[in-house]
Amino acid sequence: MIYERIRNLREDMDYTQQHMADLLFINRRTYSSYETGVRGIPNEVLSQIADIFNTSTDYLLGRTDEKKPYPKK
Repeated sequence: MIYERIRNLREDMDYTQQHMADLLFINRRTYSSYETGVRGIPNEVLSQIADIFNTSTDYLLGRTDEKKPYPKK
């Protein structure tokens, strides 16, 4: 589910995998392997992805269906 949500959010924003990789300062192939589930996403990168899409890591992980991020402290 995590990979599908990340891909759907990326496509909703009309971002390419290359654009996401550039935002995360990683190789496109690395990002692609995250999105397809070939490779696990490090917590730091998952947090960055949540920030890019203005959502929570819980939403990305499928722990909630609420897209709205948590309030920041």
